[in-house]
Amino acid sequence: MKMSTETAALQRYSLNGPTMGSRYSALFYAAPGFATQDLDERLAQAVARVEQQMSGWNPESDLNRLNAAPRHRWISVPRELMQVISTALRVSEQSRGAFEIGVGDLVRSWGFGPTPRTLEPAALGELGRQHRHCAGSALVLEPRRHRLRKRGKLRLDLNGIAKGFGVDELARALEAAGIRDYLVGIDGEMRARGRKPGGQPWSVAVEKPLRGERQVMGVMELEDAAIATSGDYRQWVEIAGQSYAHTLDPGTGAPLRNRLASVSVVAGSCMLADAWATALLVLGEVEGPRLAQERGMDALFVIRDAGQLREVSIVGGQLQADIEAR
Repeated sequence: MKMSTETAALQRYSLNGPTMGSRYSALFYAAPGFATQDLDERLAQAVARVEQQMSGWNPESDLNRLNAAPRHRWISVPRELMQVISTALRVSEQSRGAFEIGVGDLVRSWGFGPTPRTLEPAALGELGRQHRHCAGSALVLEPRRHRLRKRGKLRLDLNGIAKGFGVDELARALEAAGIRDYLVGIDGEMRARGRKPGGQPWSVAVEKPLRGERQVMGVMELEDAAIATSGDYRQWVEIAGQSYAHTLDPGTGAPLRNRLASVSVVAGSCMLADAWATALLVLGEVEGPRLAQERGMDALFVIRDAGQLREVSIVGGQLQADIEAR
C-alpha cells in the first residue's frame, strides 16, 4: 500500500502513567511536534476521576460513600458512576445473574479487597451460603437525576467493570484532543479506533493464562473495538494451602471452581467487554460459550483440559474453532 506524504510524516507517540494498581497507556500517531503535555494531563485526569468515583480501596471514593450510606436514603452520585452501575445491572440481567456487583462483602471477606482476610475457609463457606440481596433488587436508580437508594443491606464492588470504563474514558480524552486513530489500555483491557498509518489494524497480544509468568498466546487485530480478559491466573489468595482465584461466583458466594482459565471478549466499548468477560468466566466452560453464541458475541475461551489448554473461539455468535492452545 502506497502511503501519502501526509501519512508518512506522522510521528508515533506513546503516553502512560499509573492507575488502578497498574498503568494506563495511549498510543497514537500525529504530526511531528504535537504538544503532548495537555493531552497527558487529560489522560491522567480521566483515570484519576474513575478511581475517585469507583475505587473500593479509596475510603473517600464515591463508591465507598454509597456503600456506607444508610438504606432508603437517596444518594447523589456522579454521572459516570451512575452510568457504570446502570450498565452493570443490565449485564447482570442479560447474563442471568452471572455478573453481580453486590458482592463487596464477599470480596472483602475472601481477602480480595483492601482489608486482610479474617475468616477461615469453613466460615467463608458459611458466609457465601447466607442470603444476600443482589444489586438489581436492592438498588433503586433515578439515572436522570443521578441518584439512587438502597432497599437492602448491600456493598457494591465494581472491579469487574470499572477498569474497562477507565479505558473508555482514556479514549474519550484522546478524541476530545482531536486524535482519531489510537490504541489505549489499562493493563490487558484495550480499546482501538481507526488504523495505524498505512492502513494496518492495531495489534493486541492475548496473554497465555499462566501464573507467575507472562507469555503471548496469540495476537488479536482491533479496529473500532475493545477487548477485555478475565481469568484465574493474575490475582488469587492462598488459604490453608489451597489457591483461590479472585473472581467470585454469585451463586455460591465463593471463588470460581470451573475449568475456564480465561475469557476474552471483543465489544464496542471496553466497559462492556470487561463486564461480559467476567460474566462468561463465571458461567463456565459450557454455559459461557452457549450464552456467547446466543447473544452473537465475539469471545475466546481458554479451558483447562486434562493438564492442557484448549481454545474455543466464537465470532459473531458462531463457533469458529475448538483447538488445543499453542
